[in-house]
Amino acid sequence: MGELTEVISPLEIAEAVRRLGTEISRDYAGGEALAVCVLNGSFIFFSDLIRELTVPVEVDFLKVKSYGFGTESSGELEIDCWLKADVKGRDVLVVEDIVDTGLTLSVIIQRLMAGNPKTLKVCALLDKRARRTAAINPDYTGFLVEDQFLVGYGLDLDGRHRNLRGVCKVRPPGQELP
Repeated sequence: MGELTEVISPLEIAEAVRRLGTEISRDYAGGEALAVCVLNGSFIFFSDLIRELTVPVEVDFLKVKSYGFGTESSGELEIDCWLKADVKGRDVLVVEDIVDTGLTLSVIIQRLMAGNPKTLKVCALLDKRARRTAAINPDYTGFLVEDQFLVGYGLDLDGRHRNLRGVCKVRPPGQELP
């Protein structure tokens, strides 16, 4: 499975979530947000984040995946479950665990925009710009991260490690750490 090395501590995550909650609450002041959790990886970040919001918020969920098993994206997006709420005329906030290539998020944004929201913003815990192939940049970002495979705080490797309180990089077996 590989060795895990913590790169973002639980304390750093908590501070970033508070900061993001403050920024989002300021930007949505006087309104109501429809917060959309992108499952599965975002569920822990999402639940912590919405509890930091001081504005009215409705929540909904969608489930997509672009990874099969292992550390490389399949390059194909599978939509397992789409949100139930109508986005027309609403302020929509998409909450993602990590923006990597941006391909998954670009499909989600395209599909949500077809529903004519009033506004659409993206909040990502992690932004891995080195691998970006789609012209996507989150409106709110917790951390910029290097090009490495990360697990913990909802992110997984083959369904494992979501329960870690911090974010860790995975060193594949036989590979030396830098």
